[in-house]
Order: sequence, then structure tokens, then C-alpha cells
Amino acid sequence: MARTVNEQEYAVKRTEILDATWRLMYSKGYDQITIKDVIDELKISKGAFYHYFGSKQDLLEALLERLGQQSELIFAQMAHEPGLPTLSRLQRSFDSIGRWKVAQKANLLSLLRSWYVDENAVVRLRVQATMLAHTGPLLGELITQGVAEGELTTAFPDLAGTIVISLLMSLGDAFAKMLLTPTPQPDALLVAEHVVAAYNDALERVLGAQPGSLHLIDAETTREWFEAGGIA
Repeated sequence: MARTVNEQEYAVKRTEILDATWRLMYSKGYDQITIKDVIDELKISKGAFYHYFGSKQDLLEALLERLGQQSELIFAQMAHEPGLPTLSRLQRSFDSIGRWKVAQKANLLSLLRSWYVDENAVVRLRVQATMLAHTGPLLGELITQGVAEGELTTAFPDLAGTIVISLLMSLGDAFAKMLLTPTPQPDALLVAEHVVAAYNDALERVLGAQPGSLHLIDAETTREWFEAGGIA
């Protein structure tokens, strides 16, 4: 029993540190936050911090893993929402993820700067692999239902979920490259819309869906990322 309590306390303390870091990001941005800032925010010792995180890179990985878990939860909730056709649940999953990301736009953009630096490449691959392993099967179940109901015609429903998550991550990489460029394109929104159209077409082809029936990201969400100055 004592071990269970200790594990729970450990998880709670890690969550407190992650919450504090997330709050600080609103005012400073992730790159500008120091471990001392987090320590001061929580009024804990340096030793206490390092008991839970070995470095700031460990902190970044934990933040990204938590975002991945939240994304997985959204997919799970939408996938099992009762009373909706399978195709509607699949689309609501994509729309919910898009709105969730826009709501955290400032912090996500702040994380992207660190997420895509060369020294974090291994962390990036590890987090992406975890998302593929966890979320791919969730979508796979939904896609299998869609095939059984005649809304989708893919011959590989067992693998299609992982392929769709790969498309989502690849689209995210494309957006990040555009948003993080030192000299943003004046027609960035038009370019982004063209990229989104290509990915939406690929999604429908992978799943064997009717043209125009599905999209990974909608026009309004795309504008949210590329209008009003883009990345600060």
C-alpha cells in the first residue's frame, strides 16, 4: 500500500511541476523559462525539482507526452460518442483536435521552437511513436466500423488508423515549418490551404471515403494559425 501511495504522490508532484511550467509559458514562452523559474513558482528546492525531472529536456518531453495523452483522450471520447454515424464521429474527432490546439495556440507555438531543434530529434521521434502506438488503434476501431457500415472502403482498416495519425503528424510538421520560418511568406495562408487540400484528399483516398466527406483540418482552423500575424 505504501508503494501505491508513493507512486500517486510522485505523479501528483510531477503534474504540479508540469502545470507550473505550462502557466509560465503564457508569460515567458518555453525557451525563456529556466528551471529556477519553475522552482520559484512552486517554492520548492532545486533538489525537489531534479527528483522528478533530470533536465529541462526531460521537462519538454513530459509536456509533449501529456499533450499526446490529452489528444488521445479526445479521440477516445469522440470515437465512442453514442448516437452518431461512424463518419460523423471520425470527423468530430479531427474537428475537436483542431479546436483544442487552437485554444492553446500560444503555448503550442512556444513549444514548437524547442520541439524542432536538432538536439530534440530523438525526443520528437519517441513522442510521435507513442502517439502512433496509442491513438492509431483507436482510430482503427472507428475505421473498421465505418467499413462494416459501408461508409468507408479501405481494404486495410487494421492499419488505416496508424496511417491517418501519420498524416496528421506530417501535416503538423508542414505547418510548423511554415510557422517557424524566420521570414514568413506573404501568401502563407494560401499555401497552407493548398497543403491542407492535398492532405484532405489523401485522407479520403486512404480510407476510401466519398470526396468532400472528410477533412483533417477545416478552413477556419487553418486561418486561425496563419492569420493575425501567425507566430509571434
